[in-house]
Amino acid sequence: MAEALSLKEFNLSKDFNLSAADCPMVQIEGWDGTLARFEASVSKALGARLPAAVGETVRHADVLIVRVAPRRFWLIFETGIKPSPPTIDPELGCSVLLDEGRVRLRMDGARLQEILSKCVAVDWSSPAAAPGHAWHAAFHHIPVLLLRTAETACDLIVPRSFMRSLTDWIADSAAG
Repeated sequence: MAEALSLKEFNLSKDFNLSAADCPMVQIEGWDGTLARFEASVSKALGARLPAAVGETVRHADVLIVRVAPRRFWLIFETGIKPSPPTIDPELGCSVLLDEGRVRLRMDGARLQEILSKCVAVDWSSPAAAPGHAWHAAFHHIPVLLLRTAETACDLIVPRSFMRSLTDWIADSAAG
């Protein structure tokens, strides 16, 4: 079991903030050929509509639902909430807890785009990169999920084992 990460703040500059915290999350995936029934079942279990396209997100209560692949969703819970996977009919799909292996890096500030552009290839003007969207990217050869939360804010969901090196990389980029 991974050691719990208390919120960690990194003081980088007055116009850019970075913090790291645990990222409670569940992955759910539907089997090939069952997508319509899988989505109807999950939507009913969650009491929320599901994102229609890869990269779209839907917030429901304290859960962000992200479609990360055509048949795969990540349910990202706010920090402190123990993930509870919805019951999935094994004929339609499955679920797995991913929280012990992931950390959420939360960034905001006027320099966000400038700093992240040194670390991740992002077309900030693309509709796919607009607030409320998510996409997978490579950050120093590490797969991450970038969640654009506002015009000058985003979260990176990163592997726990690379959190230190990625925060160091961001800090170096912020320093100049």
